This record gives sequence, structure tokens and C-alpha cells, in this order.
Amino acid sequence: MVSGIYAIDLIGWRHKVAAIYEQVRTVHESDPRGAWKIFQRERNRLYKEHPCSALPPGQRARFEGFRYYDYDPAFCVEGEIDHTVEKTSFVAHISEGALTHRRIATARFSLAGRQRALDMFWLDIYGGGLWIPVGDRTNGVSSYGGGRYLFDTAKGANLGISADGANIRLDFNFLYPPSCALNPAWVCPLCPPQNRLALPIEAGEMHDSAYQHQRSSDPSHAPARSARRFPLSGSVAL
Repeated sequence: MVSGIYAIDLIGWRHKVAAIYEQVRTVHESDPRGAWKIFQRERNRLYKEHPCSALPPGQRARFEGFRYYDYDPAFCVEGEIDHTVEKTSFVAHISEGALTHRRIATARFSLAGRQRALDMFWLDIYGGGLWIPVGDRTNGVSSYGGGRYLFDTAKGANLGISADGANIRLDFNFLYPPSCALNPAWVCPLCPPQNRLALPIEAGEMHDSAYQHQRSSDPSHAPARSARRFPLSGSVAL
């Protein structure tokens, strides 16, 4: 349960994430690569300095930044939103228990010469939010095995949707892993099978030694009880 100073810090975290994406959306219109550089810089700063970072405290001090594939414009596409799909409910397990999420639409797009699709989920929590997890053939090789996130608007992660709800910006260079990739005390919803794309997406954030969980010999890595009660904000944070 969120309480005390952590609650205040969490408000600040959400504000910062939303501000990063607002800047990204604005710059992306004319300079996608420049927006990507802003995203990297600000995300690195957030995870190194903010008290709500999923990085264990002992790791933050020596953290030098996440690793990314080079920006590839071929992985930036526009999707058409299909609102006619069947609205199906699912349940995932997170730090606070069960998370119900519903498929509310499907993004359809062309990538690497083929038509593809990603289900778009609504998180059934107070306030709600759009969540788009993505899996691909780099998972478990050079990116996190459980897949990565592209949208998570409950925390402000929003690359852009047209005002009429017909189109969505899918820039896979902005893919990032869930918090549980950084810290075993966090439990996250992972990418479901239907959103695992049958190609390697060599774009976005990578998963290597910079992500390796601290060994039990590092006291800052010990999963304290309070860490295991991190809220949903930790489970699906930027």
C-alpha cells in the first residue's frame, strides 16, 4: 500500500514521466531521432536520481545508463486502430495481486514487409490507462525475456494517438522493459502471447549486464518487505 513520503515521491515520478513523453511527442514530429535522444537522457537521469527508481539503491550509485540499439527509422510506423475487435478480459499477476486488463482495440500496421497487429489493453485500475506490451525474437537474447512496453499511459508513457482515435504512433525505438527486469522485488505483467511479433525488433532498450540483479551479498538488493509491496506504479512504470 502506498503511504508516507513514497506517495509524494510517486506523484513526482508520474509527473516527470508525463513531462518526458510530452517533450518526446513534440520533438518527434520533426526530429524522431532527436526525440529518442531526449528519451534516453531523461530516462537515465530518472532511474539514477529518483527515489521511485526500480534500480536498487546500491546499483543507482554506479549506474551509467541503459543500453539501446541504434535508432532505426524502419522501426517507426503508424498503426491503424481497429476498434471493432472483440473486447476480451485478461488477468495478470503483479506486486499488488491480480491486474485485470481488457483488449479494447488492435493496432494494425506494416513492418518488415508484412502486415502485423498488436492488441491494445485497458488497465482496469482506478483511473485506468492504455497498455501496449510487445514481444519479439530479441527477447531473452539481447532484450528482456518477458517482452517490453511501448505504451503505458497510466504512468504517462504515450507516444501519440490521433485526436480522432484512428491512428497511433508505433516507434519501436522507444521500447523499454518492465521494472521487474531491474529488480526481482517487483512483479510485472509481461507480454502476452498474442503480442509477440514473429521477427527480431532490434530497436529500443537492450538487456545486458547493466540490468543484472544485484547478488544477495549486496545488502541494498535484499527484497525488504516494503519493496515487495511496491504498488502498481512500480509494476508498470516507465
